[in-house]
Amino acid sequence: MQPGWHPIVLRSEALLRRVVQTCLGVSKNAQMSNRDFNRYSLIQEQEMKGKKAITTVFAVIPAIAVLFVCTLPVDAASAAAGASVQSVQLSAETLADKIRGGLLGQLLGNLNGLKHEMKYINQPGNVEHYTPGLPDGARTDDDTDIEWVYIVAMQRSGNTFIPSQSISSLWKSHINHHIWCSNNYARQLMEIGIDPPLTGCIALNPWAEFNISGQFLCESFGLIAPGMPQTAARIGLHYTHVGIEGEPAQTTQLFTTMIASAFITDDMENILNAGFAAVDPESEIRSIVADVRRWHRQHRLDWRTTRRLIKQKYSRHNGAMRDKNGYELNTAATISALLYGKGDFVETLRTAFNFGWDADNNAATAATIIGVNKGYKWMQQQGWNIQDRYHNTTREEMPKDETISSFANRLFTLADRLIIARGGQKYIVDGQTVYRIRLEKPANIEPLPNPADLFTHLRTKLKPEIDASLTSGSTPRQQARAAYLAICLDLAETSRKQHPDQWSGALAALNNYPGLLKALFDSPTPAAAKLRTRASAVGIKKPQKQKL
Repeated sequence: MQPGWHPIVLRSEALLRRVVQTCLGVSKNAQMSNRDFNRYSLIQEQEMKGKKAITTVFAVIPAIAVLFVCTLPVDAASAAAGASVQSVQLSAETLADKIRGGLLGQLLGNLNGLKHEMKYINQPGNVEHYTPGLPDGARTDDDTDIEWVYIVAMQRSGNTFIPSQSISSLWKSHINHHIWCSNNYARQLMEIGIDPPLTGCIALNPWAEFNISGQFLCESFGLIAPGMPQTAARIGLHYTHVGIEGEPAQTTQLFTTMIASAFITDDMENILNAGFAAVDPESEIRSIVADVRRWHRQHRLDWRTTRRLIKQKYSRHNGAMRDKNGYELNTAATISALLYGKGDFVETLRTAFNFGWDADNNAATAATIIGVNKGYKWMQQQGWNIQDRYHNTTREEMPKDETISSFANRLFTLADRLIIARGGQKYIVDGQTVYRIRLEKPANIEPLPNPADLFTHLRTKLKPEIDASLTSGSTPRQQARAAYLAICLDLAETSRKQHPDQWSGALAALNNYPGLLKALFDSPTPAAAKLRTRASAVGIKKPQKQKL
């Protein structure tokens, strides 16, 4: 690595002067005048802008964290070829503060927002005053505790991308209750041996095409990839695909990118631009974000008009579940909260509550971004009553003594690993641990697939597995899996004709999984209605209620 300008977040003007003196070759014992120091700052800013390789330049602000970004050669060969990579440096103290602030923001938005969840559907809320607080500490809820299970497993195993069968094992061990909609359906699919990401396939999970699990289960993955939005999106997608596919996967990329970018800038337009760049240009999510930004520009002082316009355009399912917890309205509400909140933590959450729909989820995602910007220390200074606890009330065989701080420490440990693994560095400057993070440009990692292509690909891929389970000495569980897959992929009649005796046994095996069949027959989605028709046609019936 050739020497260059090393950007850094510092806690004192004296330390910043030391860095500038070192870069200028001035002895650390020499005295640098304020005039020279300020003059050099301006010169360096102009030079960096001339290279068009700078997004933020350093400024002298005594006793406040200072951030500047510059160009560093990747290696001698790439430097000779003219290639370069941007990097940013954050002190470990600042990084931890932002991670903890993001987590606390997520918890406050989630838990303070629960009383507003699904309360404001046709009309917005009228929350006029709000003071954040967790006087009894935080507690587990599906907005944070599914991610918590993953984070603990990632930390313990050292594996960022936990294998699909291991994810199923985690769910069977820890995630059996207090889950709904797409996540509950995914959990039932695991019972017959269907592992992620198949559990989130639109063809197999009737919630997957619109459920908001893509956004409310992704925030932690932005927190562990500061300044690395592509990494954040890849990790987020690996885990949110447990329950979603298609457009909801675009929300994963949108919000993980925005959270990762919030470590580098607190300019909301820049954060939104980063998220926008991470979404497929053909995605409806992109249109939703563009609409909200346009309506906000037109009605900056009137959030109610923007909310009305969102509802008029995107509430189009006759009041069905999708008009409450679908990605359309809730993505729009989250973006609106960030725009109308103007970077103010309380106002952002109050706006998220008032926009309604699945308000706690939207508040949690928006508050994660603002929490990263503000940091934990700032939040502590506000006088809010927050106890440092994370009560486990929902997840079996998970720690019972977790705190907000220990949860945040797990995130910091994973961020430390990822920064180094993605080409960053960790070193000491004047007794402070400092990270040099190799920045990534926001990008769409997973384009929006064509639903018909998805179905055809899945049918082609899984038909041999279905046939094998029906012809070999398979277990009842494998037979049930084969029957379910055949029904979903419109292969039931083909399977019956080719393997009549085995097909009858497979249907009988599937009927022995009442949890899955109850989820199928109770799901109020159009996709579930189609699956029920196919299932009923081959003799699958809704399980009877068990007598108490």
